[in-house]
Amino acid sequence: MFNRFNAAAFAASVALMGLSTAAAAETDVPFALDWKFEGPSAPYFLAVDQGLFSDAGLSVEISEGKGSLDAIPKVATGAFPVGFADINSLMRFLDQNPDAPVKAVMMIYDKPPFAVVGRKSLGVSAPADLPGKVLGAPPPDGAWAQFPIFAAENGLDMSAITVEPVGFPTREPMLAEGKVASVTGFSFSSTLNLKRLGVPADDISVILMADHGVDLYGNAIIVNTDFAAENPEVVSGFLGAIAGGWKAAIADPGTAVDSLLKRNPAADKDLETERLQMAIDANVLTDYVMANGIGGIDADRMASAIEQTKSVYEFSAEPDAALYFDDSFLPAADARMLK
Repeated sequence: MFNRFNAAAFAASVALMGLSTAAAAETDVPFALDWKFEGPSAPYFLAVDQGLFSDAGLSVEISEGKGSLDAIPKVATGAFPVGFADINSLMRFLDQNPDAPVKAVMMIYDKPPFAVVGRKSLGVSAPADLPGKVLGAPPPDGAWAQFPIFAAENGLDMSAITVEPVGFPTREPMLAEGKVASVTGFSFSSTLNLKRLGVPADDISVILMADHGVDLYGNAIIVNTDFAAENPEVVSGFLGAIAGGWKAAIADPGTAVDSLLKRNPAADKDLETERLQMAIDANVLTDYVMANGIGGIDADRMASAIEQTKSVYEFSAEPDAALYFDDSFLPAADARMLK
């Protein structure tokens, strides 16, 4: 009996050691988002819940952000190895901080959600309606950062537009109350926030900058390049899990949002599912992504985006796409196809 007990205890201890070793083998990868836990972040939580990160030997903890620019310094300083941020803002950051170890490695919003969202009842339906009106714009907002390009492409005199600096929490409430006629923001965020505040859908105008001459890309996965150089397999595994999370979310948005609700129980499932679907349809699942898979960029379009940025921003050094984007960590194209 004593011998049998010892054998069982030994077997149990070996099993526990195996579990501990497996757990210890997982690499911690904190991931800094651009914004709150809303519908478009659901694919990342779904990747966690479906074990896509753990299958790659990764333990991923996801943190909220405070805007499209928020993750850039977090990743550049090494506080986070990976993040999610606006690539156009990254270009300017790197121009001002040329030695910063940060670069984009996977495009997510192939068509950026940068938008001017207005109220038709307040006279805003098209770009030409903005002069003479009040535009609410949070200073750290990615859409506001690109507004000068949008204005230039549409022949708008920015001096004729009254810009009211607003905070993210007050942006849509101010528009709902008529204190501003339009706001800059991500299309899926501002639109659904206005609906939640009771603004009728037929009174909301969504002016996507990408539909009005802006060739820019949107938010991408960014990485600390020192971390990536030391852990290339970790970065590749992380990006593979990201692609898998988006593929699963596109196949079943409701289940993806269920994963989101575990982290944000106060969220409204129907609203966040609609928000996620808006991001999928307008920003992620584009013709280019359908043909090439998620994550890459088109060289000619990126060159055009850089030229548009040069038209409103004076680079201190000659811009080069290779300084901002590195596709060497991406999974093979067939592993990035979303349908």
